[in-house]
Amino acid sequence: MDAETFKKVFLPYHQKLYRIAYRMVQNVANAEDIVQETFIKLWNKRDDLENVENPEAFSIIILRNTCLDHLRKTKHEFQTSYDMDIPEKESLAHQIELQDNAKQIKTLIHKLPDQQRQVMMMKHWDGYSDEEIEQITGLSAGNIRVILSRARKMVREQFLKMEQQWTLAK
Repeated sequence: MDAETFKKVFLPYHQKLYRIAYRMVQNVANAEDIVQETFIKLWNKRDDLENVENPEAFSIIILRNTCLDHLRKTKHEFQTSYDMDIPEKESLAHQIELQDNAKQIKTLIHKLPDQQRQVMMMKHWDGYSDEEIEQITGLSAGNIRVILSRARKMVREQFLKMEQQWTLAK
């Protein structure tokens, strides 16, 4: 594959690859680097790319693997920025309790194994559908459901355990 064909086939996916990388690593600079590394890997495989039936899916798989390698190397924790919308009708004590609970749940999510954390963040924070998560991660729909179920169960159990300890401490 020559340079012009490569540009026509793969460069249109740049924005999509960047969005996926950013959601996985939660860092602008790292996402940009990972996309560039993905294009380098694709370019290095340019002689074999003419046999690829779906260049977009192939690009996403290479990107995903590059992101996972990066996350393994840096053991990067996902950082989310979200604000809890708590109705003003609630008492101040109740608002503080809800905020504390949200922080603890966020901490518990960060302690999940990489795959569970990644799928849970994509589903609940980024709003991806199961089909989009399938495409990005390469996991089957059944695997995604099992991973989400296990992650939710683990967070729920750990949160209840923490609540019991607080209750006993009071």
